[in-house]
Amino acid sequence: MSDDKDRLILVGRVAGAFGVRGEVRISAYTADPMALLGFGTLLAGNGAPVLHLVAARPVKDGVVARVQALETKEAADALRGTRLFVPRASLPEPDEEEYYLADLIGLKAVSPEGAPMGVVKAVHDFHAGDILEIDPGQGRPSWMQPFTREAVPDVRIADGVVVLVKLPETVAEPGMRAKADLEAEGDEEA
Repeated sequence: MSDDKDRLILVGRVAGAFGVRGEVRISAYTADPMALLGFGTLLAGNGAPVLHLVAARPVKDGVVARVQALETKEAADALRGTRLFVPRASLPEPDEEEYYLADLIGLKAVSPEGAPMGVVKAVHDFHAGDILEIDPGQGRPSWMQPFTREAVPDVRIADGVVVLVKLPETVAEPGMRAKADLEAEGDEEA
């Protein structure tokens, strides 16, 4: 939850080398790609320092950065795919009524009536809008919920709760087919 300030937040990924002098292209997951430069040292998922950016310039979907102690294209290529993190505490606090998607992970999911539905396990972005992965617990498979105002009408970070309206026509548990898919299949047969 949001109290865990030591938690690491994914902010980018090394896309590969840029040029022959050790610059790297970084796909940024921040609202402003140049914000990566302000974090200084970027970390691996285990918390170990990976890159210390000394300069950057914006490019589509990220930055091209010069990195301390990285001087060859081969060294930059070796970092391709490396996921880059920063401690949650290094991010600015969001404004009132705002939150980071990462702060949703671990929140209790409840129905509008307050009935428990599970815990937010992850937030996914499949380039069609954010999706919450809900773990219902007790060994049952997790399920996906669109992160829209209709499907998630209330987020209360301070209370540790998200309110979900389960939409059966758009949500399917793993191994099950969505109602909309079954209806479309029935229309084709008619």
